[in-house]
Amino acid sequence: MSRWRPPGEKSTALITREGHDRLKAELDDLWRVRRPEVVKALAAAAAEGDRSENAEYTYRKKQLGEIDRRVRYLSKRLEVLRVVDTAPSDPEAVFFGATVELENVASGETSRYRIVGPDETDAARGWISIDSPMARALLKKRIDDEFAVELPGGLTQFVLVDVDYAS
Repeated sequence: MSRWRPPGEKSTALITREGHDRLKAELDDLWRVRRPEVVKALAAAAAEGDRSENAEYTYRKKQLGEIDRRVRYLSKRLEVLRVVDTAPSDPEAVFFGATVELENVASGETSRYRIVGPDETDAARGWISIDSPMARALLKKRIDDEFAVELPGGLTQFVLVDVDYAS
């Protein structure tokens, strides 16, 4: 039995200016602050002697591996990301970076979402990935357009109430 897995779907390489700055800050923090701290603690643990029974040494090696893995991912990802910080030529339609207000046709309930890159999604803030089914259904829609999207609860009808690019 092999451990090979097919590669996952490629995510869209778009990001907002704020998201790009946040990822750069995380990379900088990992490389300049956290990694040197862990290396210093690892050296101290290694100096204690027998490494085979040294839990601190094992923990720090794993922690260093996690930091190095994240640094490698961020370094590669930041190279391919394209920052989108301009409003589209048609501000009445939904594109990347838009904050939209939707009304559920069946319940009348309204909700707000912002369409962002896959590296900066945050459900608590209402930021959804451009690769999500909801965002895909929203693209190029205009105010008062009605559309259906397949959600975990089934097919749901929505009306686009507002589009904003200011936030």
